[in-house]
Amino acid sequence: MLVPNGAEQLQAYANRTFEKNILKVAEHIYYFTGFGHSNATLLIGDTSCILVDVLDSDVRGEALKQAIAQITDKPVKTIIYTHGHPDHRGGAKAFADTVEEIIAFAPKRPVLKYSQLVNDILMLRGARQFGYALTDDELITQGLGPREGSTCGEGTYGILPPTTVYTEESVTRIIDGVTLQMTAAVGETDDQIFVWLPDAKALCCGDNFYACFPNLYAIRGSQYRDISAWVDSLDVIRTYPIETLLPGHGKAIQGTQTVQETLKNYRDAIESVLLQTLDGMNQGLTIDQLAENVKLPETLANLPYLGEHYGSVEWTVRSIFNASAGWFDGNPTALHPLTASQNASHTIRMMGGVNAVLQEIQSAIATGEYQWGMQLCDLILQLPAASHEELAQAKQYKAQCCLGIAPLETSSNGRHYYQMCAKELMKESK
Repeated sequence: MLVPNGAEQLQAYANRTFEKNILKVAEHIYYFTGFGHSNATLLIGDTSCILVDVLDSDVRGEALKQAIAQITDKPVKTIIYTHGHPDHRGGAKAFADTVEEIIAFAPKRPVLKYSQLVNDILMLRGARQFGYALTDDELITQGLGPREGSTCGEGTYGILPPTTVYTEESVTRIIDGVTLQMTAAVGETDDQIFVWLPDAKALCCGDNFYACFPNLYAIRGSQYRDISAWVDSLDVIRTYPIETLLPGHGKAIQGTQTVQETLKNYRDAIESVLLQTLDGMNQGLTIDQLAENVKLPETLANLPYLGEHYGSVEWTVRSIFNASAGWFDGNPTALHPLTASQNASHTIRMMGGVNAVLQEIQSAIATGEYQWGMQLCDLILQLPAASHEELAQAKQYKAQCCLGIAPLETSSNGRHYYQMCAKELMKESK
């Protein structure tokens, strides 16, 4: 979402959300926040410890290990992954000397065949989304926590593979005296689970809730995240008498009434975007019309845990449209559009040539119309007849537009993408 004080909103969100802390949930449960990009939950058993998630890097895993040693001398023998994202598994190597079992659940939906053939571009887009090459001054927050250790000299991914992989919907176990229930809960990932701790009425929800609008579509590129399934998973979580909700990112939510109200508002926000989009599609609205008009209800949009600081309503709408109806928006003009180069050639000719377009881009930058400037830059960059100098100038201007629009973006992902692309364009224009 683009607003005049986007950077300030993002900074305020980071300041209130990612405080370093150890919360004692119960005599045998401790919740670690701010020690890494993600959180970790310690469960102390009769003779050993269980960890639900293990932070994002080997170095931070070691720091977590030292912090645990200040609480108990019992070794970590069991690790539970709430899902497969590396920022939740990257600290596992620190516990390799004691861990005996690592538990995960299999994905409920298979990865698309041949998807590995697009790994290179998705990795590049991922680096842009997370701002891996940005400096600490340029990056406010990585979105769901402090920067990953691998991006700021605090180690690298130290992932250990699971030794136990469940395909069941739910598994209840007693591990060294600790009773816990692990349940599949498709949402941000297809292998997502939550862990219910009945003795303390605490629930580790992984990434199916965190304190901002969820990443229902990742701009780095991924398979469709089933939004209706995410809503269903939140409904299942809400059936538990939770007194303490322990998200994979951000602070704990405490108090049964507060937990229930928060989870209901969160699921209602997700469902609202889904149903508004589907209803508009059924009325024949285009993807662009829907992206412009679908909004969170005002009662939800102003809640501090639904700010668009990671996911975006607009991106979600576009994802729902493509998943539900495919790329064609129903307009016959879109069936066989001109190629990008043909469109650029005709449009720039009508505008009076490349120099006229460059002057309009300068004017757009001067008046803060950065999106218009970027779109004009793309016309020149797609023009087959553009000279090397014209292309270089368009890239420099587009970089300026990206840097101009980045402070307006409330989503860390969008902010990083603008900033990273600006760096790439400036390098290419030299």
